Amino acid sequence: MYKPVFGILRQRILSRFLLVSFLLSLQATASIYAQVDSVELSNEQFTTSRPDTSADIWDVYYRFINRKGHRPAEREQPGFHPSIFPELAYALQTGFAVGLNANLAFTSADPKQNISIITTTPQYTQFHQVIIPVVTNLWTKGNRYNILSDWRYYDYSADNFGLGGFAPAEADDRLIYSYLRLHQSVMRQLVPNFSVGIGYALDYHWRIRDQNNTPQVNDDFHNYNATERSVSSGLMFSVQYTTRRNPNNPEGGFFGNVMVRPNMRFLGSDQNWQAVVADFRKYVSFPGNTRNILAFWSMNWLSFGGQAPYLDLPSTGWDTYSNLGRGYTQGRFRGRNLVYLETEYRFPLLTNGLVGAVVFANVQAYSDWPSNVFDRLLPGGGAGLRIKVNKHSNLNFSFDYGFGIGGSQGLFLNLGEVF
Repeated sequence: MYKPVFGILRQRILSRFLLVSFLLSLQATASIYAQVDSVELSNEQFTTSRPDTSADIWDVYYRFINRKGHRPAEREQPGFHPSIFPELAYALQTGFAVGLNANLAFTSADPKQNISIITTTPQYTQFHQVIIPVVTNLWTKGNRYNILSDWRYYDYSADNFGLGGFAPAEADDRLIYSYLRLHQSVMRQLVPNFSVGIGYALDYHWRIRDQNNTPQVNDDFHNYNATERSVSSGLMFSVQYTTRRNPNNPEGGFFGNVMVRPNMRFLGSDQNWQAVVADFRKYVSFPGNTRNILAFWSMNWLSFGGQAPYLDLPSTGWDTYSNLGRGYTQGRFRGRNLVYLETEYRFPLLTNGLVGAVVFANVQAYSDWPSNVFDRLLPGGGAGLRIKVNKHSNLNFSFDYGFGIGGSQGLFLNLGEVF
């Protein structure tokens, strides 16, 4: 008696969650078109960037460590603001890692000019993984063009838990592979803040090997479409509306991007299939006129029209900045379709802006395979600290500890805000 009642209740909760996410996406999309004609009037509240220029770690260094030195004045001017650190890092999917953490920011005296960012975090890990990502978000003068890149080379291994929201945590299954990602697109602004663009995306996995000691628990990789290599190759078509000026640490505004990617055999793809990614983010000062920020993130990541390669399916932590689903290890959940919601509250702990904190909560849902039905909500949450690394690009170092269901938990590090 209890199982059917619980099943009905679970489906009702899930259906409401999916409906809310869909309505948020529709509202955000409608907002894009509604504001295009009135952008000059409605954008004023978001155009002025308010970087916290009170204190960062370099001020601490020159005040307490290198007292005879002084911070070069030119760093305080608009222009190039690099933040480069050797790192000893830790993540659930890599163990301990050594590498470099770089965030290169380009700022302007024009408050309406979006800040350009180049990030890279090459690493060698405890599990003998090689990770070399380069991600760019570059804006030309007047925000006329937006150049977006996501380039990666991985010599990688990762736990494989299977497909759908009920993928078992106890599976002893590990996929080993090499991976090349080349995503490149160019957006052209048509009216202030609204752009359209085209690009190309290649996802190439090779030398794929499955070390599965528990096939009786999880054998989804072989049942789905186990191959030693896979290629997804296709064009990308995007529309974007943004009043978010600083991706490092937004202090207001809205970001929305919808990307359609048809993968096609004639471009080298193993088969024809399509993907759609709808990404919406909103930042609100709360209470008003403070530096406390209430941030919202909604992502719908769908694949259809054919059978996407297993490693190209929507998955935890496989978004552009590997931040989706704090509280769970990368790849913990995977499915043909993903619906994701997250909210975070950011607030300073010191009045000079050097130290801050966040609390966050998220929920993700994946469609099961082969039924393609959303069958479970997967909540996560946690809290973290923020240390100001560069006050001129408003860059923080993020230390978060997140929790998920089934005992999942871990430390999550990031140079810049998670979203």
